[in-house]
Amino acid sequence: MGATQYILSGLGIFALGWILYKVIDESVQVTKIIFNYSTQYRFKHLWHRHMIRRPLKEKYRVILQDYFIYYLKLGEEDKQLFEKRLQQFIDMKEFIVRSKSLTLSDEMIVLISASAIQLTFGFPGIYFTHFQRILIYPDNYYSLITQKYHQGEVNRAGIIVLSWKNFLSGYTDRTDGRNLALHEMAHALLLEDKIVNGEYEFLSRRHLRAWDLLATMEMERIRNGQSIFREYGATNRYEFFAVAIEIYFEKPYELNAYSPQLYRTLSNLLNQDIIKLHSA
Repeated sequence: MGATQYILSGLGIFALGWILYKVIDESVQVTKIIFNYSTQYRFKHLWHRHMIRRPLKEKYRVILQDYFIYYLKLGEEDKQLFEKRLQQFIDMKEFIVRSKSLTLSDEMIVLISASAIQLTFGFPGIYFTHFQRILIYPDNYYSLITQKYHQGEVNRAGIIVLSWKNFLSGYTDRTDGRNLALHEMAHALLLEDKIVNGEYEFLSRRHLRAWDLLATMEMERIRNGQSIFREYGATNRYEFFAVAIEIYFEKPYELNAYSPQLYRTLSNLLNQDIIKLHSA
């Protein structure tokens, strides 16, 4: 073997060693990040879930009793569970108003949080821990990202955004099948189930597969004008789920009459039956 070959061979070994070093070093750094994140997350998550057992503040209970129909229709035992979970959710979130014309109120905090507990009532341990901040605008707001006006949105950065005017409209008319809060919380539910944290994959894979199959068929019916669901539900399966959630909670009897299979599958997926829950 000549000198040139020795040099090339040495360079090859050096390059391979350098690559292995970088890969191992990067793996170690990633492991440290994951470990640190997991440790911090685990402590905070366990603290809020198991160490803090505060009863619902009385001023919050008054708001709940005055305005939140879902809660009022629950049995006494379920009401107590709802109250505990509501206070827990409130303690874990940061509520931020995004306009000088709007002041953060107890009503905003309670009712927005209650909408999340309503959707997750079948999962007592789920608090949307990925979503730390809830932003509240007075009305439709302009997004620099989409360059469009929105009523609400949910993103992977851990933020839920809501228009207060449209939020109130959703709960004022309880039978029109439209509810901004439930729509956006439905998006948060699916994201929470996917993002790796202490709460992910809480939705049944079996029920999810059954739902996806039904959703595909129903979206085609929407496009053909043959469905109970509004046209926006045919945008994609995520929007269909959000639109279906609105109908499920606002028009459960109509949905069950239209398609018992859709109603039953969604009840299984949410681990609650809104009709039975409110008739118990």
